[in-house]
Amino acid sequence: MFKLLKRRPAESSRFSEFIREASSAEKKKVYTRVMKRASEAQNAVLNRCSKPEK
Repeated sequence: MFKLLKRRPAESSRFSEFIREASSAEKKKVYTRVMKRASEAQNAVLNRCSKPEK
């Protein structure tokens, strides 16, 4: 019965490999780029919502 509960090891994703193998400088560069894009996307949403409709 307990054999049914065992999980097979998941395949490694590119993201998990990056997290394990990248240097802290590489991670910081990617994190900064991701946060910049997320901020730009949020600002675009706010700008669309704050403009008065005609």
